[in-house]
Amino acid sequence: MDQFYLDNATLYQNLVKRLKPAPPTARSAAEPTEVPSPDMIVSARIRPLLEEDLASGFPRALFPRAGQPNVVDIHDLYNHPRGIPILKSFNYEVDRLFGPDATAQEIYDSQVRGLVSFARDGGVGTLFAYGQTGSGKTTTISGLEKLVVDALVDGEQPASRNRQVYISIIELAGNASFDLLSGRKPITILEDAFGVTQLTGIEEHPLAAGERGKAEALIERAAAFRRTAPTLKNDASSRSHSICRLRVHIGGADEGEAAARDGFLYLVDLAGSEAARDVATHGADRMREAREINISLSVLKDCIRGRAQADVLASSSGPRQQQQQNKKKPHIPFRRSALTKVLKHVFDPAGVKTKTKTVVVACVNPSLADVGPSKNTLRYAEMLRVSVPAASVVGTGGGNIESSSTATARPSSRDPDPAATSVTFQDRLRPGMVISYTTSPNARNPRSAGAADRPQLAVIISPTNAISRKSTTQDNDQYVSSPQGDDDGVVRYLCARVTPGEADKAYEVNLWQQIVVDVSNMEREVIMEYDTRTRYYYMLD
Repeated sequence: MDQFYLDNATLYQNLVKRLKPAPPTARSAAEPTEVPSPDMIVSARIRPLLEEDLASGFPRALFPRAGQPNVVDIHDLYNHPRGIPILKSFNYEVDRLFGPDATAQEIYDSQVRGLVSFARDGGVGTLFAYGQTGSGKTTTISGLEKLVVDALVDGEQPASRNRQVYISIIELAGNASFDLLSGRKPITILEDAFGVTQLTGIEEHPLAAGERGKAEALIERAAAFRRTAPTLKNDASSRSHSICRLRVHIGGADEGEAAARDGFLYLVDLAGSEAARDVATHGADRMREAREINISLSVLKDCIRGRAQADVLASSSGPRQQQQQNKKKPHIPFRRSALTKVLKHVFDPAGVKTKTKTVVVACVNPSLADVGPSKNTLRYAEMLRVSVPAASVVGTGGGNIESSSTATARPSSRDPDPAATSVTFQDRLRPGMVISYTTSPNARNPRSAGAADRPQLAVIISPTNAISRKSTTQDNDQYVSSPQGDDDGVVRYLCARVTPGEADKAYEVNLWQQIVVDVSNMEREVIMEYDTRTRYYYMLD
């Protein structure tokens, strides 16, 4: 087939030049009912043509579509039985498309920066890079790893006293696993009594603020130990999966709050997918490797789609909720391969208490010689895309909810009377209002000194005199509902604590954690909105 492409390279280029561009797809003026899931972003990166590609004589076959961002056209030359080659075109759409000129910094800013913030706040972020061998996966991940550790230890989000960063890098070759930072020492993948995957024998290395050089040296050491072998497409093809795990230990939890939790960021460089023809000349060992790699990639695809579809079922509301509940829950086969066992927390909705976000980068080679594997890679990417109801999409930038025509349908702590905003909030305190407050030395429920730099939020339940006093009427005893002050004349309110949730910039209302707040210590009203998809509250101001 390669010789056919070379013999007809000039014809192919002429056919592509004469090809009329596809007309832009008409877009409806109405608001979309479904949008890509913000927790599963699928992107693609087109590798630039290298000198050896140009020297081989194969022309470019992948073209980003003008006027339609995130759509790529692939033009293939078909050997027609009548003897006249014809052009066949295919198009694929992803959530974000990076052209040959895109840099690692551009990909980081667009796709990875949010994952770093998410993991730093206690979430689990995962980045996958996959594609044919020689398509630039390792180059992409290596550049992003350095930018990530730079951000965590010496950048805009450095390690601190309350956040300690640890790095570990492992290799998965078939069903065997190794610690690349300990001289490729074998490790064991086990599940504990709680169903949590444990990497027995792995060594974590702490990264303090300013230790960028140490982090990069560890990454380079791991790369030197990684298993490679020559194939038809790449003289140093990665024959194993590599997982760089960055654990952010979040300490300093206050008494009465949730226990200290860890955030995780997984940077996964998947082994290059192979066609049988690419390894046929290398014997049974390479063929067995290719089979194991392709099986693990197939299981990974099933797990990613299953988790995303489970999230859609959990986030549905209204009539759509009833329709989704009637559907069978997707099966997530994470125990079928070592790769998905390690990443079980990403795929097992029943066993994961922390919200997860996943970014996939499909790397493709633009050469006509690799048009077949490129089509398979992009077809795989399209299968990973999952849509969710537009009304349930919550913006992660700054923790605010994106404005939309359906935003008013979410429960909110805003006063139902629009005219009430003209009155000072202390004069219109009511049950359900969220307030920020300070604590004085004489407060009934002082907080620990370590929490001084955290937002102190609470939801008003009732005036304290509503539960401490009763007024007798002619019929029966009734609770006093208006604030009249306690015995000392100070007006106080019984409130429920609002604490940070597991998701990024999210909050939880803890009705069982009740406190008493003086009106004089209340600073301002905070408007929050409840999102049924994540079951968290988000600030609107």
